[in-house]
Amino acid sequence: MKRKGTLILTILPIILFLSGCWSKKELTDLAIVAAIGVDKTDDGKYTMTLQIINPGNVAGGIQGTQSPPVTIYSATGDNLVETSRQASSKISRRLYYAHANLVVIGEKLAREEGVTKIIDAIDRDHEFRITTTMVITNSSTAKDLLKTLTPVDKIPANKVLKALEFSQKAWGHSLKTSIQDVMKGLQSSDGSTVVSGFRLVGDPEIASRLDNIQESEPESTLESSGIAILKDGKLVDWSYGERARGTVWVKNEIQGTDLNIDWKGKKEAIAYQTIRQKTNVSGKMKNGKPHVSVRTRVEGSIGEMNVPLDITDGLVISKIEKKVEKEIKKEIKQAIEQAKSNQADVFGFGDVIRRSSPQDWQKMKPLWNDVYFPECQVDVTVEAFVRRAGLRNKSFLSSLEEE
Repeated sequence: MKRKGTLILTILPIILFLSGCWSKKELTDLAIVAAIGVDKTDDGKYTMTLQIINPGNVAGGIQGTQSPPVTIYSATGDNLVETSRQASSKISRRLYYAHANLVVIGEKLAREEGVTKIIDAIDRDHEFRITTTMVITNSSTAKDLLKTLTPVDKIPANKVLKALEFSQKAWGHSLKTSIQDVMKGLQSSDGSTVVSGFRLVGDPEIASRLDNIQESEPESTLESSGIAILKDGKLVDWSYGERARGTVWVKNEIQGTDLNIDWKGKKEAIAYQTIRQKTNVSGKMKNGKPHVSVRTRVEGSIGEMNVPLDITDGLVISKIEKKVEKEIKKEIKQAIEQAKSNQADVFGFGDVIRRSSPQDWQKMKPLWNDVYFPECQVDVTVEAFVRRAGLRNKSFLSSLEEE
């Protein structure tokens, strides 16, 4: 009896602390938001576009239901909270943002006002995750981008996320950035950062129709497009191609890419595929001026050769490595020059100087982006190595010539 009494006295206080299901949320009462887009209207208001998942259509496929896997709702207001509440009046369920994995900012809004207000509103909401990916539209609006239906990936937000991820891994001309990454960049000593760019290719009207994804070759689609350069939270320029990849090199975010080099007058004769790379950035003061060193080491393999070449020859390998080093160095310098012309230290060179010379940094900090960064001397050193040659050494063209 004493044991039972002791057990009861132990269990009763525990029961008092059990919360039960007071905060339950039934799935049938929720409108799960996959992506959010924000644009700025001509009269200065905000237009919020919500991409909401249709669970039955995603699970069963669009063939049987003949309806899209997502539904788009838009509303306009003076701020994001008002806009969100305006949108909720059009939906029969409670908006649920915890699964939103993409935030799209319209180019007009990013240029004229910046992204800081949007980030502040998102960071205050307990349902939002700051690990959510952020992109800025390139030559289109956030609404048009979110309305686009995509094949293969039924939910368009997933298409954007996967395209950014695989593009960075395979090509290196884009950079997947989260809201947290953008916040860190804007809160850094120089207040500049980069954001992924995305665009709609084709007619926005056709892109939102179900017919668009029922064709083997869709007329309208989405693709990654450049890297947006932000200064003080505002979009100041776009970086494309080699300059964009140079930015990714300096930020040590290259996961994989392909470099084409010329050989004896033939353009893009050899394809060099990176296997691994590492970039280190250091800085110090020299004669009262900031001095930054960028050192990149890359290892790769020969992916393709369009010239008769025997790469068992050590001198040939050495020449290929030198050409790769020259190409990477050129891209890095192009990226640095573009950042200097925009007076936006997106690489964090200011933080490197701050860590090495704190006292000097305090004097330079107020004018770093506008005065010291554009004049900062940057030395670029690249080491490239060929580690593999695929399943053959001699070029197939060499074999044909020998015959």
